[in-house]
Amino acid sequence: MKRAVFPGSFDPITLGHIDIIERALPLFDEIILAIGVNADKKYMFSLEERVQFMEKTFSSEPKIKVMTYEGLTVDFCKEQEAAFILRGLRNTGDMEFEKTIGQTNFKMAGIETVFLIASSGKSHISSSVVRDVRKHGGDYSFMVPDAVINQTKENR
Repeated sequence: MKRAVFPGSFDPITLGHIDIIERALPLFDEIILAIGVNADKKYMFSLEERVQFMEKTFSSEPKIKVMTYEGLTVDFCKEQEAAFILRGLRNTGDMEFEKTIGQTNFKMAGIETVFLIASSGKSHISSSVVRDVRKHGGDYSFMVPDAVINQTKENR
């Protein structure tokens, strides 16, 4: 089975993430959306909310599992018997950063990183931009899936 892990904080999941995930589906038998837990990081959305966003967004896709993990991504990959890490690239800055991590992960554990370039019109979307727009009361609905919009409306 070709299994990939798509790691991230997904705070929140964006249409950019969804673009990468949907385009990767034909490449793998299973994709684990792995929400990393970092006790030192302050999140806008709780871990439970982030899991719900992803589960609702991909509820009809049997090839996708949503899981959480702590520690090194390569250790999680080994536990899940995943030979690939999936990453999206928006720009050259992402490429340089992700290349270094991908090379390190391969050296440490022999796990390949597969990079997909963001689709046209999606490279400006990031979770940090969504958080900033939301924090200042702006409209971020064009950057996130319905699950995030609906949850946010329920909590008002």
